[in-house]
Amino acid sequence: QGAESGAFLARVHELLLGGRDFYQNVFRDLDIALPPLRWSVDVNPVLLGADQTRAQITKQARVLELINSYRVRGHLVADIDPLHAMPHLDHPELDMETYGLTIWDLDREFITGGLAGRESASLREILDILRRAYGGKVGIEYRHIQSKEQKLWIRERIRVEFVEPEPVPVEIKKQLLAKLVEAEQFERFLHTKFLGQKRFSLEGSETIIPLLDQLVERAADQGVEEITLGMAHRGRLNVLANVVESNLVERIFTAFEGSVHPSFPADEGDVKYHQGAKGGRTTRSGREVKITVSPNPSHLEFVDPVVEGMVRAKQDAWQREGAPREQVIDRALPVLLHGDAAFAGQGIVMETLNLAELHGYRTGGTIHIIINNQIGFTTSPEHGRSTIYSTDVARMTQLPIFHINGDDPEAAYRVLRIALDYRQEFNKDVVLDVVGFRRLGHNETDEPSYTQPLMYARVKAHPGVRAVYAQRLIREGVLSEADVERMIRDQVAEYEATLARAKEIAEENPAEEEMKPPVAEEDGSSFVETPASDEAIRRVTRAISVVPENFHVNPKMVSQLARRGKMGEGALPVDWGFAELLAFGTLALDGHAVRLSGQDSGRGTFSQRHAILYDTQTGNAWAPLSEMTQTEQGRPLVEVLDSSLSEQGVMGFEYGYSVVATDALVAWEAQFGDFSNGAAVIIDQFVAPGVDKWQQPSRLVLLLPHGYEGQGPEHSSARLERYLQLCAENNMQVCYPTSPAQYFHLLRRQVKQETARPLVVMTPKSLLRLPAATSALAELTSGGFQPVIDDHEIKDRDAVTRVVLCAGKVYYDLNAARLKTDDRRVAVVRLEQFYPFPERALREIFASYPNARRLVWAQEEPRNMGGWTFAEPRLMNLLPKCERPSYVGRAASASPATGSYAVHEMEQRQLVNDALTTDAPVISNASTEKYAGQGEG
Repeated sequence: QGAESGAFLARVHELLLGGRDFYQNVFRDLDIALPPLRWSVDVNPVLLGADQTRAQITKQARVLELINSYRVRGHLVADIDPLHAMPHLDHPELDMETYGLTIWDLDREFITGGLAGRESASLREILDILRRAYGGKVGIEYRHIQSKEQKLWIRERIRVEFVEPEPVPVEIKKQLLAKLVEAEQFERFLHTKFLGQKRFSLEGSETIIPLLDQLVERAADQGVEEITLGMAHRGRLNVLANVVESNLVERIFTAFEGSVHPSFPADEGDVKYHQGAKGGRTTRSGREVKITVSPNPSHLEFVDPVVEGMVRAKQDAWQREGAPREQVIDRALPVLLHGDAAFAGQGIVMETLNLAELHGYRTGGTIHIIINNQIGFTTSPEHGRSTIYSTDVARMTQLPIFHINGDDPEAAYRVLRIALDYRQEFNKDVVLDVVGFRRLGHNETDEPSYTQPLMYARVKAHPGVRAVYAQRLIREGVLSEADVERMIRDQVAEYEATLARAKEIAEENPAEEEMKPPVAEEDGSSFVETPASDEAIRRVTRAISVVPENFHVNPKMVSQLARRGKMGEGALPVDWGFAELLAFGTLALDGHAVRLSGQDSGRGTFSQRHAILYDTQTGNAWAPLSEMTQTEQGRPLVEVLDSSLSEQGVMGFEYGYSVVATDALVAWEAQFGDFSNGAAVIIDQFVAPGVDKWQQPSRLVLLLPHGYEGQGPEHSSARLERYLQLCAENNMQVCYPTSPAQYFHLLRRQVKQETARPLVVMTPKSLLRLPAATSALAELTSGGFQPVIDDHEIKDRDAVTRVVLCAGKVYYDLNAARLKTDDRRVAVVRLEQFYPFPERALREIFASYPNARRLVWAQEEPRNMGGWTFAEPRLMNLLPKCERPSYVGRAASASPATGSYAVHEMEQRQLVNDALTTDAPVISNASTEKYAGQGEG
């Protein structure tokens, strides 16, 4: 006081400016708007002195750091484990001592930067707010999100739900308890009535049921019309019974009685805890919502992309009908239930999460719910993952994660409100990690204490969430003990009545005592007319060959586009890529949606498709077929999409899409045929047996480039033999077309034929540009796909003594070699469809060669691969004068092909020669010759 020298005042001014700049830097780093600084009250450098001022400024900054640390790491001290068995995850950055703050600071007031809507508060109040927000029964991770808008939105909802919450309405409390009673008594009822039968109980995580129940209610209130749910077996029966539709309880009890409910004949195909369901309910507010639970095998998370594809197909269909994209996203909601160990351990989860924001795959946000048992079969978390949480993989897509104590249904309810609103607001995924436990073993016959004795001592002592929550409501005066007991009695009585009806159904529909007869294998000789009109061909040709004005096409494409125009006029023969685009375009003109996705599908792996072109000056994309089929609503009928570098996830997505889009051509293309190996679970567990297990038809097309061109073991073989081994009961089609016209008609047949089943196509590589592998335009405007193609080079059929049957690319090698000779005693017949096997067509062709005495099967693949083992028993006695076919091809091998081009060429010449030489010696099956024909004639 009294210091009036200019030097002193200049120093005060310097301190004020320094403090301001310091605060600005701190607030900017923490995403906080700079509040007004009350220097005269909080920090008066004239009164305190320079050293005290800087200390006070520093302390204020450290308070802001503490607030930020709670927002980032507060989840580590949240009480989320009902068993209190998780290791304590305290962190020094959450201790005020770390920031130089002491008990003497608790009642001092600090600027908060807007914490809980307050400009300033005492340190005691700040800590109380932070603990309510981040240290209660919910641990929240959201600071990894880059969007400031989303972070501020979540921060405000945390304030509303946890810092200054409105009480949960009494009616909601009763609904939560009622669903807990249903869930608990359902499991206990099954355990009592069907002791020892597997059901993969939800006991210990029953909070999932009231959580899902409230999700359905609130989603319907927000305009959701359809919920598609995917989950593994843990808790599936409970979800079906108490969330989807009440009549499913009768279906489940009938299955436990050893019978099949007549309303659900598909249940015969798979165990009850893998089955799906379609149902619906009227919510308490009177709204109708459809609920679909996708069937799933024991392969846990592999249903995830299937569900996403199902939802996207519904959204696309609505959009084509006229609904805007924003609306269809709100109308269809995907919900995925995961196990904690599987969510962390299975790569399909990452593949599916990665699809969430991709143009061709986004569904507008998925609600992910983790049924966190804190164990995977017998494996503890510390042995099952390298991360703190099972959900850490989800941070990759910057979505919020909520860890919820499963003993607090009200906390789960509050989180659900945030999660669903966030999804509808930002169209992004959100994860709810409901931490519970598993009361029984992995299944009901398992003894968990062998491997987790300490955990299961805690489990045994836990009364269960229903009991915990009921006592809470009794203390609050919401219900009485008698009310709770009556709820339990009523629920048990309802289950008893349902079981009685199920027993009657089981008596009326006893299980089959004899084995069912095998399904008769369909003959694949039928011919379906699938021509396109001349006008449709002209329209598609113009669309894909005429560049829009002011579009700068790559100079190398100019001649290719000109070729398209000439092929469309019939001036040039049609090549493979052009025939495919014509098939897509003409199907769209017929009203069918076409969707092709895969790695680099827009251009095509072999630069053969060019369904999408790019402006050389702007980089803008031009997709001519999409543009031609654009609807008024902005959703084209033809979409060719470049996918992520994923096989399993993307194929699963396309399979799910095809299950819903039943009249569309939905295709997944492998970059090379053997890349489909990466999607083996989807193929083996969904594509091939989907109808047999779940009565779930699909028209999915797999395009698998295949052919031996001397490029080594990888990318030569699409493993044709694997698909043929999966063929039974007319479940799918496996084809190996050899001409553009055949491919064109095959794609059109896939949609036009009445029966819906998957199609596996061995597609070409070198044939894409082989002049011999072309078709006349007239072949596209008439006819259809031919399962077998006879030898049109033969003029004198009586002269033929040897019939060579082959499939695919090797035909052109055989035909070229034959044309170099004058020998017309060999006919080369092409098998274009392996399954269903066209036996009748083959018999008719073979019968037209009256003097043929030898039938040879020729293939490029090694003997233990390709089509030989499939074709051999089916070819027995098909040629009238030949009892058994002979094999010509490479010897059995562990690897699909040699890595040496020179050896490949030698092998190829040898097998072609052996196939065509009528007097070639027959080599025994035991021969170890690497390059000679083998078999018995």
